[in-house]
Amino acid sequence: MAAIYSGISLKLKSKATSWEDKLKLAHFAWISHQCVLPNKEQVLLDWARQSLVAFYKKKLELKEDIVERLWIYIDNILHSRKLQNLLKNGKTINLQISLVKIINERIAEFSLSGSQRNISAVLSCCQGILSTPALAVIYTAKQELIVALLSQLCWSACRQPEGAVVAQLFEVIHLALGHYLLIQQQQVNPRRAFGEVTGHLLQPCLVLRHLLSGGTWTQAGQGQLRQVLSRDIRNQIEAMLRGGAFQPELLSSYKEELLEQQQGDTKMGAMKNLLAPMDTVIARLVDTSYCDPSLHTAVVANSVALLYKLFLDSYFKEGNQLLCFQVLPKLFGCLRISHLLEEQIKALCTSDWTTELLVVEQLLNSVANNNIYNIAADRIRHGEAQFHFYRRLAELLINHPQAPVPAWFRCLKVLMSLNHLILEPDLDDLLASAWIDAEVTEFRTRKAQEALINTLFQTYVKLRQVPRLFEEILEVICRPAAEALRQPVLATGPSAALCECLLELPPSQVLDAWSLVLEKLQALVLPSLRADVDMALKSLSLSSLLHCIMFHMRSLDNSTPLPVIRRTQCTMERMLQELVKPLLDLLLDPQGPDCELWLQKVSDSVLLLSYTWAQVDTMLSLNCSQYHSVSGALTGGAPEISNLHSLLPGVETRHWKKIEKLTAQFNSLGRYCLEQLYLQKMKRTLMQTSFQSEAALHTLRCDAAYILGSGRESLTQRTAASWDGQVGTVSALTYPVAHWHLVMSNLSILISYLSPDDVRYLASVLLRTLPTSRAQEGSADEGPNITLENVSKAILHSPLFPEIQSLHSAFLMCLTARCSSVLCSGVLSDSSLLSQQLPWLFVKDHMVVAHWENRFANVGPEGVEPRGEIAQNLLSLVKSDFPIRLEGEQLESILGLLEVISTLQLDNLLTPHHAYYFLLLLSMAISKLGGSCSSSLILKFLMTCYQLLGYLQRGKSARSVLRIMYVSDIFEIVLTSLFKATSRFLIDTDDPSWLEFLQVIGTFLEQLMQMLIQIKLSLVLNFGKIIAFLSKCKPYTEAASGKQLENQNRLGRQLLLVSLTKLCQVLGPFVKERKQQHEATEALPELLQQAILQTGAVLQLCSAHGAQGWRLPSAFISSVSTLMEADVGQHSRHRGTEISPLTDKMQLSHPALYQSVYSQILAELPALAGDTQSFQAAVQFLTLFFLAPELHPKKDSVFISVFHSVRKVLADPAIPGQVIQDIEPYLGTLFTQMLEVGTTEDFRMVMQYILQGLDVSNMWRADLQAVLSAITLIKLLLSCPFSGEKASLFWRACPQIVTALTLQNREACQEQPVPLAVVGPILDVLAALLRQGEETISNPHHVSLAFSVLLTVPLDHLKPLEYGSIFPRVHNVLFSILQCHPKVMLKAIPSFLNCFNRLLFSVIHEGRQKDKGSTDDLLVVLDCARLVERMYSHIAARAEEFTVFSPFMVAQYVTEVQKVTLYPAVKSLLQEGIYLILDLCIEPDVQFLRVSLQPGVRDVFKELYSDYEKYHKAKHEGEKRYTV
Repeated sequence: MAAIYSGISLKLKSKATSWEDKLKLAHFAWISHQCVLPNKEQVLLDWARQSLVAFYKKKLELKEDIVERLWIYIDNILHSRKLQNLLKNGKTINLQISLVKIINERIAEFSLSGSQRNISAVLSCCQGILSTPALAVIYTAKQELIVALLSQLCWSACRQPEGAVVAQLFEVIHLALGHYLLIQQQQVNPRRAFGEVTGHLLQPCLVLRHLLSGGTWTQAGQGQLRQVLSRDIRNQIEAMLRGGAFQPELLSSYKEELLEQQQGDTKMGAMKNLLAPMDTVIARLVDTSYCDPSLHTAVVANSVALLYKLFLDSYFKEGNQLLCFQVLPKLFGCLRISHLLEEQIKALCTSDWTTELLVVEQLLNSVANNNIYNIAADRIRHGEAQFHFYRRLAELLINHPQAPVPAWFRCLKVLMSLNHLILEPDLDDLLASAWIDAEVTEFRTRKAQEALINTLFQTYVKLRQVPRLFEEILEVICRPAAEALRQPVLATGPSAALCECLLELPPSQVLDAWSLVLEKLQALVLPSLRADVDMALKSLSLSSLLHCIMFHMRSLDNSTPLPVIRRTQCTMERMLQELVKPLLDLLLDPQGPDCELWLQKVSDSVLLLSYTWAQVDTMLSLNCSQYHSVSGALTGGAPEISNLHSLLPGVETRHWKKIEKLTAQFNSLGRYCLEQLYLQKMKRTLMQTSFQSEAALHTLRCDAAYILGSGRESLTQRTAASWDGQVGTVSALTYPVAHWHLVMSNLSILISYLSPDDVRYLASVLLRTLPTSRAQEGSADEGPNITLENVSKAILHSPLFPEIQSLHSAFLMCLTARCSSVLCSGVLSDSSLLSQQLPWLFVKDHMVVAHWENRFANVGPEGVEPRGEIAQNLLSLVKSDFPIRLEGEQLESILGLLEVISTLQLDNLLTPHHAYYFLLLLSMAISKLGGSCSSSLILKFLMTCYQLLGYLQRGKSARSVLRIMYVSDIFEIVLTSLFKATSRFLIDTDDPSWLEFLQVIGTFLEQLMQMLIQIKLSLVLNFGKIIAFLSKCKPYTEAASGKQLENQNRLGRQLLLVSLTKLCQVLGPFVKERKQQHEATEALPELLQQAILQTGAVLQLCSAHGAQGWRLPSAFISSVSTLMEADVGQHSRHRGTEISPLTDKMQLSHPALYQSVYSQILAELPALAGDTQSFQAAVQFLTLFFLAPELHPKKDSVFISVFHSVRKVLADPAIPGQVIQDIEPYLGTLFTQMLEVGTTEDFRMVMQYILQGLDVSNMWRADLQAVLSAITLIKLLLSCPFSGEKASLFWRACPQIVTALTLQNREACQEQPVPLAVVGPILDVLAALLRQGEETISNPHHVSLAFSVLLTVPLDHLKPLEYGSIFPRVHNVLFSILQCHPKVMLKAIPSFLNCFNRLLFSVIHEGRQKDKGSTDDLLVVLDCARLVERMYSHIAARAEEFTVFSPFMVAQYVTEVQKVTLYPAVKSLLQEGIYLILDLCIEPDVQFLRVSLQPGVRDVFKELYSDYEKYHKAKHEGEKRYTV
């Protein structure tokens, strides 16, 4: 074979050989080991390279497919493992520059023309070269090659190619950038690096970065990869620009260019020939020839902020502020908006404004965050150069307002925070365009506007110039403008900013602002108000502003200076006499054309001012005794019946009547304020001493009726409007919400004075306005706006709602009426007959309570009513064809109402309501459901009904139901209905929703029977009827007949099984208890025996039905367990220490079933472990099985069988560790029972398996599950109470166990990563052994072994969750030694302190302040720090043992703390602990520490000791003084 390849070189060069054959020969030569060609790899690579070079130089003609195969051949060589191995072994393979050049040329061709011919193979070749360091040297050695490659690659990407080539292209760009960055870092000539970046790479890299930032290539399926790669390439581009254009060596050049005006004619430095680097960068940036004009603008905008950031990163330091500023105007000049100052371009569209303003925002934030602008330095040293630039920018922004753009507001906010004087010359225009006249609707824009207004107010508060700001605000409001188009002046955001500002102002400035608004209203508005709609609108705006000032200023009190009180009182009187009353007079006598809008706005304004005045007057009177209201004293004589003159002195009652009539025309602010005035009047009336007089009560009822009646009409139509809670924004649209909010917020005042009809009306509105769907509730993403639904929902969920009994009762009646109406809409037969059978559905809402109260009043002297009537009616209806059928829409409607019912406290209902709701819910649950309802919807409906019935029956009035129906009747009604319903269900028996429904039904039936037992009401009768019914029902008769029908109702059989199981579960323990008390009659045990037989029959049918390949479901196992418990309980009276012959003949009812289930559980126990519920049921069954020895197999030991089955569970690697932890409590119960019945030999076998599992060879074989199962068995044994010989066996083996645990821990801690799943349980078991072996572990060596375990457990490089798991376990072991083995600890204090110091140092390390980390991580460390503090306290409690070591403990602490900066919370906890150790130190110890500690550590100790004396010692000594 060697001869075949001997002439391969000649054949490859021969013209006689076809290219097809040449490629085949070359391929086989590369892969064959029999080719003996010298330097074969280099020869083959050179042949392919020369062929391609000749082709591209037109010296050779090749077909296109041959060229492509040549590229693929080179690519295969470059990516082959063979080549990698050769290079790794030191062999040299030379790539010629000619190959690299044609690669660059092909990529350049691709970037220019977009031709994808062979480009995939070319890029793959390039990637192979760049990813192999030995080959990449061809690029890195000749720098211009990598620059050219990188430039063409970036231009290729900028063409935005599509398809598979994209991923390849970016991988190559990533590699090329990485190589170029390495070259750039080693570059010694800064001019060359600058020239390469600006001349070849700046433009394509900036375009590419912009496209990557916009997510151009993010693809579905590759999104995550693409995002990671995109981020890496963007970071590389930034690093490349920083290393090329902004090198530290270029700082002097930038200074010469940018600071030449300040420096004058200075000598040129070493960088003399490199002129104007910033101009060079900017010229390349703004050059329009390198990309499409539509893209160019976005690229420039995206790059300006980046270049400024890179410049600051490179050159910003103290003293360079002016240099860093000088770059800003130059870069700003690249933006299109900068040319608006000279009006060189036309107006921009909103999207362009958004893009460029975002850049301006970033530039300004960079200035602010880096403290580049110092006001004093700029004014004194630099002739306000920065200030003038910011002023021009501010003028640009204000002269071209862009209210729809959030960044516009944010730019103005930054300018305001830099210096308020930048914006102050244009303050009026700023207020107009950014607030008063701005049309802002979008949420993000509104938030930006609020932030600007807040900054504006806060700035002027700090300057104490708020009156000056108010002058400008008032000027803007009063300007001639289309007032009707303006938005409310004080929406939520501006109002909150103003409120916050007012609280920080001194009273004099608040009064100044108050007076300014008053003067403006008096001087400008009032004289021109008559018949002027525009002026009326201005009046309302000013009134809203005045309302906000008066409502949110700080209240006067008795400590307020007297001049301020007098001035406030004068202002209040002036406002009433000179503003409010004239406005009221004007409203009452318009004397002009009747304009509805004018009347509305003037009434809104005057009533807002009236309400504001009245409220503030009352507040001042209450808080300040030196303020004397014009209205007179708040407390005293009887209130007058006249409407409102007590609130506004001098206004007659007839005037208010006229105003009420006028405001009734409009759903607006005026009506809302009038309601507030009436509410204010009620409050003042209630403050009178005689508020319970007839006249006062009459007045209160009239006022409450007016408030409620005022908005009654507006609430008839449902509105989706939202209100921000500000008085000034109440309008016709939001008035219903504001009115409802007012009524609900003041229910505690109003409810006592409303008539029953009004209360029922309130309840009906409350029900009508509740959210009808989840989607309706979840629309609060734009702030905490108030809607009808939100208000009603808040009332419904309020804990005070049940306390308002009249409304609560009325609401319950409205809810029942609504439910009844939906049910009645589904009536199929004659409603008159149904009204006799189900009378509760036809009783009017206001008659419900009276009806049931009368019914209970007619009950006989024994308190028991004949119960047959209602039950028989329901039973007859259920057994026949229920006359109410609910379709899908009706069912959805009822589900919405049931959701409302579920929010009520059903367990606290009064007896009449309770009985009514029980019957109502029962009627719903047994209604016939139409064919349009899906099985899932029906199941959800029934589950909700029975959940609510169960919740109801847990209430205080639950027994009231048993006064109208027997439990057995309810049982029969419910199950008859459900058996019929389930026969039509199209749902699987193992569907999670069906299984959940079974649980709900089981719980409800169990509650009924438990209540029956509690009140001991006709037990034999009720249980007898229940068992009789279950024995006659269709599912049971089918089961008893033994028929296996195809169409058998499996769901019904499951339902029957649940019912029988619950019957056995309730009746079994009760009968057993009665037997023990010798109170049992023969009837109940017989009934129980019948129930057991019936349950067994059904279970046997279920077992037989699923015999082949059937896995035990949890419900089946639970039923068998319950049956067995009841069965064993039945025969427990025959068990005792002496068994009679009769007992030996006694048999359990279903032994074959129990034994079959036992065998199946043993086989399936590992599979059941995945489902906690099934496993719990299985373990419960096994526990009970031990109590029935007659069931035990004669050949096999039950103990051994169960133990081996449990071992399989614990040793199964498929079962996660968390599942094992979850099932441990159930296994503990089983083991307790096993150890009670097991022999000593059985226990010896368990111990043998434990010791085998702890053999260190298991760890060497990486059989972690064997080790873990042994550890878990020890934990289970330690949780069981055992004594005698078994206890002796265990504790004799304890030293061997401790030694084995020590070896296992040592081996585990040597693994990387450490298997914490093993280490954690080892520590748990070790702590438990040390605690429980306090009396029995006698050898100190075995206790000391615990120290070696603790010293090997890793506490560093752990994740927060792992750290939070391991640390407490280490602490528990250490604490167990300290608490339970003090003598051993006393002899090994150094070892103890070594272990404790590991805990301390790890907390100090983890508790250090970090750049990254979540709050949850800190919470974990805080918990661990508390444990360290606790351990310090226990050590301090043993002062005698640790006094000698206390100074060394303090030294260890301060030495470690000095290395880090701790979180304050962690430091506080550790200091509290170390203070207790300092208590043990005597004065020589302190002196020793001060002398011996290192200088840095000594300072930390001095600070610590100072705090100790100041905070801890002083407090401690203070406490001693009071100690006896």
